[in-house]
Amino acid sequence: MEAARSQITQGALDAIFNDPERLEREFPVPICQCVQIKALGNPSADGAPERYRIVLSDIKNFVQSMLATQANHVIHEGKLKKGSFVRLKQYQANAVKGKRILIILGIEVIEELGECEKIGDPKGLEVKEEQDVKPANTTIAGNGFYGNKPQQPPAQDRALPSRTGPTSSASTHGTIYPIESLSPYANKWTIKARVTNKSEIRTWHKQNSEGKLFSVNLLDETGEIKATGFNDQCDMLYDVFQEGSVYYISSPCRVQLAKKQFSNINNDYELTFERDTQVEKAEDQDNVPQVRYNFTTVGDLQTIDKDSTIDVVGVLKEVGEMSQIVSKSTQKPYEKRDLTLVDDTGFSVKMTIWGKTAQSFDADPESIVAFKGAKVSDFGGRSLSLLSSGSMTINPDIPEAHKLKGWYDAQGRTGTFNSHSNMASAGGAGGRQDQTKTVAQVKDENLGMSENTDYFTTKGTIVYIKQDNVSYPACLNEGCNKKVTDMGDGTWRCEKCDQTHPKPEHRYIMSLNVNDHTGQLWLSCFDDVGRMIMGMTADQLMELRETDQTALERAFEDANCKTLVFRCRAKMDTYQDQQKVRYQVMNASPINYTVEAHKLAELIKAYNVD
Repeated sequence: MEAARSQITQGALDAIFNDPERLEREFPVPICQCVQIKALGNPSADGAPERYRIVLSDIKNFVQSMLATQANHVIHEGKLKKGSFVRLKQYQANAVKGKRILIILGIEVIEELGECEKIGDPKGLEVKEEQDVKPANTTIAGNGFYGNKPQQPPAQDRALPSRTGPTSSASTHGTIYPIESLSPYANKWTIKARVTNKSEIRTWHKQNSEGKLFSVNLLDETGEIKATGFNDQCDMLYDVFQEGSVYYISSPCRVQLAKKQFSNINNDYELTFERDTQVEKAEDQDNVPQVRYNFTTVGDLQTIDKDSTIDVVGVLKEVGEMSQIVSKSTQKPYEKRDLTLVDDTGFSVKMTIWGKTAQSFDADPESIVAFKGAKVSDFGGRSLSLLSSGSMTINPDIPEAHKLKGWYDAQGRTGTFNSHSNMASAGGAGGRQDQTKTVAQVKDENLGMSENTDYFTTKGTIVYIKQDNVSYPACLNEGCNKKVTDMGDGTWRCEKCDQTHPKPEHRYIMSLNVNDHTGQLWLSCFDDVGRMIMGMTADQLMELRETDQTALERAFEDANCKTLVFRCRAKMDTYQDQQKVRYQVMNASPINYTVEAHKLAELIKAYNVD
């Protein structure tokens, strides 16, 4: 313990926030003890990485710290534990919601020192008046620990402690902010990022306004963020940004909560360009990553929620011909091409690409193709569709692609592959069998109460259907299904597609009470299951509601008391700060009496005694 105490750089945390000159002189690589680790919730359904908060102590002081996702490996590998001693190799002093925290971009666990109980009695760090000092930032890069020293800001800027980040090689831009640390609480900042995707210019028309917009996806080594330009900023910046190029972007630029329904980027925030936002193309285009993936394997698709957005890499097994579909609302044709992907999980999946991407597609079968921003559909079990904001890379130079190429050349070329549609009755990926459960077993076994999603099949009789909010008005565009808004002038507006329609297509969102001999469950189901239960489309049901109340009541009576086999997903859900298990019907089917008779016969045999 005394050896460990002597290694800790006492006073380093105070220097990081209050005395950068002393930090550079005395603590080039601070050594601290980790006295607390806390995971911030669970990974999201779309595969977003975990976030971890840690508390660091230098014996004299302690400070709240946040691990950047690029540093999560020290926890995943089991190296960083409570009581471990660490070297801070790359970090950033920051202010979030008025509190000082340290963002850890690079960390090394000193394994030879092991771990022990908290040393000393550290006090919470007190930060001096902001006008006196500017918090320090460091990265081990270039020829020294600090690269090029940032220029000293003018006096009025020193009161902005959130203007921090690893140093830039471009002296004219001073300190560069990591994308991952951007928040509404940051004031003056500059990021250096690559444009990985640029949208077309889109227009909108509402009762009280109209305009145009475009967006770009920005990437640096710490994360991604979406940025949008409206109207004047659209005119000013659209031609400035080019996909694949690197830019310096400086505030003023609004940082706000991300609208997740319009973005496939894993970031809680997004940017909106303002009149005085500064954008400059960087001379150095090489030290920013090209693209950042968070891959889901083809075999794991069955466990991913419908409408989630994922990244996927696979071997191109088949390339379909170009075809067209016609939009039900606009009667405009859209080009599409279906691809078949396989990977080393032994599964295949259909990937649909659209428009110019489909027209210009020119990859040979057996190429490795990586997709970023693909939407998961439950059509045919599981299928994928490349979003307009997504991207495709053929034979990317990444480890996952090289691994797949090696596997395919060695054994995959002669292998056979399962599709998720073939596995639907068996219950999903990897041949997992969803066990048949009674209602009592579902509850007694606490299905859905764990961190993982549980799947089960149950046979039950519908005893009640909630008749309020039985459907919602949806967009008419192929594959959208988002809720549309009644504009009051005879049109319905879809914000996602940026279009208006003369009418919506109603889709079921039904809530059923289902009973068996052991108890009852509330099940939620969507349009396909609703059509089967009601025997009509939601549009037809809504028409009955408007024109024939007697026929509407009869339709619900006819649907009641049906006995079906429900394949369900059980998952914990939070609504108005209350947690409860939600049972979602994935598909339902009528009773197959031959199969059911065989099951009963097997149960009877199990009770036979010689």
